[in-house]
Amino acid sequence: MSDQITTPLTLLGSNISYFTGKMENYLRLKQIPYRLESMQFPAVRKVLEREIGVMQMPAIILPDGRYMTDSTKMIEWFEARYPEHPILPPDPLQQFLCHLLEDWADEWWWRPAMHYRWHYAEGARFASYHLATELMVHHPLPVWVKRRLLQHRQRGGYTTGDGITRANFGAVEADVAALWQKLEATLSQHPFLLGARPSLADVGFAGPFFRHFALDPVPLELLRQQAPAVLQWVTRLWNTRLDTAQGEWRTGIPSGITALLEHMGRGYLPYLSVNVEAVRSGNKRFSVEIDGIRYEGARYSRYRVWCLQQLRGHFEALPADAKTDAEALLKSTGCWEPLWRDSDLPLLAGQEQGLPFRADTKMVGVH
Repeated sequence: MSDQITTPLTLLGSNISYFTGKMENYLRLKQIPYRLESMQFPAVRKVLEREIGVMQMPAIILPDGRYMTDSTKMIEWFEARYPEHPILPPDPLQQFLCHLLEDWADEWWWRPAMHYRWHYAEGARFASYHLATELMVHHPLPVWVKRRLLQHRQRGGYTTGDGITRANFGAVEADVAALWQKLEATLSQHPFLLGARPSLADVGFAGPFFRHFALDPVPLELLRQQAPAVLQWVTRLWNTRLDTAQGEWRTGIPSGITALLEHMGRGYLPYLSVNVEAVRSGNKRFSVEIDGIRYEGARYSRYRVWCLQQLRGHFEALPADAKTDAEALLKSTGCWEPLWRDSDLPLLAGQEQGLPFRADTKMVGVH
């Protein structure tokens, strides 16, 4: 291990948090020492807003005192500085697919993961009590009041307040089940998404699975019954260390990845295009039908416009031969057209250029 990372960094978050869990899986894979500290509200708000420009979870405090945020950009930063045992395969096309899958896992499955946690009474009881006693322990309100406030905030911000309604939650859950079956088919054949070794794609999907689908009581029971290989993968990823991992990434593109791209091409990428139009027009709420699911009153996100730009940038950075192969694969899976549908993205000047150390223009505080 490099002597640069012998002093533990501090990961500020929650041990039932989507993106905190994603970062923990990455740090454990790389054997980067860290200690998890609960992000205490409201005491930490002023510090984070001063240091990184936004209050969001998780944040990292480096041993030298610098603060960081945004799981994707933090991982990129660590990979550039600690390149031994990388989480990106050497094949450029596979690297690009890892970026696609990580972004999909981050920005699309967040909403249904929150739905399972906060829609069902069993999940809401579990999460509200945990967060009230973990993150708001110093807040002077009674625990039952804090739990009620948390349930109202989370539902209003991330489920019923972000396009999930009683009219569509059955379809949303069916979409989740379809993802699980695709992952089950892949992970029944090999230990990780791209073969016998974990990649950035696995780390990305640790977000929705490790601390939500495989933790919250309702989806956990469904996973046990419907996708046991996925549940095994969650544990396997948590227990794997890259320096001792046996096996290699597969060559080429596994058929399971193609099925995932087809799913992404019907859902997430068209949503990104609709979100672009909402941001351009200044409509902070919009309604849209995506892959047969009608979302009413979804929130627009400036950050996801930037995510789309990042995906395009990863494509443009490919070598010529890999770019040709990537274009053919994206066209065959329905991903190409929505990826490039909008020629002029409504980004703010210098948007997100300070990441992972500054996030002044970031508009969605969920990373």
